[in-house]
Amino acid sequence: MSKRVVITGLGAITPIGIGKDEYWKGLLEGRNGIGKITRFDATDYKSQIAGEVKDFDPTAYGIDKKEAKRMDRYTQFAVAAAHLAFEDAKMDLSKEDLDRIGTYIGAGIGGIETMNGQYQKLFDKGPGRISPFFIPMMIANMAAGHVSIDFGLHGPCSCVVTACATGSNCIGDAMRVIQRGEADVMIAGGTEASISEAAVAGFCAMKALCMDHNDDPEHASRPFDANRSGFVMGEGAGLVVLESLEHAQARGAHIYAELAGYASNADAYHITSPAPHGEYQAKCMAAAIKDAGLEPKDVDYVNAHGTSTHLNDQGETEAIKTVWGDAAKDVSVSSVKSMMGHLLGAGGGVECIATALAVENDMLPPTINYETQEEGLDLDYVPNKAKAKTVRAAISNNFGFGGHNACLVLKKFAE
Repeated sequence: MSKRVVITGLGAITPIGIGKDEYWKGLLEGRNGIGKITRFDATDYKSQIAGEVKDFDPTAYGIDKKEAKRMDRYTQFAVAAAHLAFEDAKMDLSKEDLDRIGTYIGAGIGGIETMNGQYQKLFDKGPGRISPFFIPMMIANMAAGHVSIDFGLHGPCSCVVTACATGSNCIGDAMRVIQRGEADVMIAGGTEASISEAAVAGFCAMKALCMDHNDDPEHASRPFDANRSGFVMGEGAGLVVLESLEHAQARGAHIYAELAGYASNADAYHITSPAPHGEYQAKCMAAAIKDAGLEPKDVDYVNAHGTSTHLNDQGETEAIKTVWGDAAKDVSVSSVKSMMGHLLGAGGGVECIATALAVENDMLPPTINYETQEEGLDLDYVPNKAKAKTVRAAISNNFGFGGHNACLVLKKFAE
């Protein structure tokens, strides 16, 4: 019999707040974390806005100043989020069997900021000037590696890279590790720091980013709104501490929610566009709900992928209607990307945290900037203001380039 898995610690580094409490406060306030790009000079870019993490000091989270210089920003975010998550879980690692604690942390892109800088150095000064830390700073698994090293975690350690589904896949796969009895505790989620020259230029070339709100960044990200025009890039990290129920109860841990269901599948359709009508997104949601031992009628809230792009918002809405049928109008749906932008590989982590807090507090974060309804997009998108609602169970969706779909089901904990 598989073990029950619960969420006991939350670590958030986001454009609207650092730490669980400030992040949750920002969500409920409808705080907007999107502004002009400051990480580099974006004057000549078609999109000049992003959701940046402000006032981040890695040394405030147990990272030595010298060591911080040997980490890409995406790894710094992950290590900081891990400190916050373990602190929130009130877990004394000196009293734990570290062979039974694992690390599943992914990034959709990895150390692209480091790659930009080192390539420029290569072209300007030649190969002899490349840093010996270039490769370990750039590769996408190093966030998981650093967290395991810094905390001495010897359990299963892996890095999922599935674009925007990364964080959810890491959390779901970590859940499976505990269910199988291979670990008692897992720290899992996603991290990303891709607000850099090459990444922004690449997404601009794809015409994926919002390019018509450079002078009005606060209203740029508008999921499900008829006037949406592309996503806004964000950065940050979201990690959760997962435990077997037995382990959590033995140490008297606070339980935010039970992680009850998980599913992933593939559209097998196109490298960037989702399959028409959200067909396989619907199948993924249905499979996750079934895995949780629930039915769609038991789920009160969908924390949507909700990217503010035409194809995603249309397809996800159709997928929800496929799963819930006539009852879709009774399900509340919101996208926190309206406030932070799209954190790419970190999205699933920070959105799982938002979902866990919604389940625990019976409060739904809003979709801000929702003003104009589009024909066919007629669900309850929790427009502009947070609202109270009993949440027995909720689903968190993340869908990535390449057709990767991942869905997590969280439910209220009960003995």
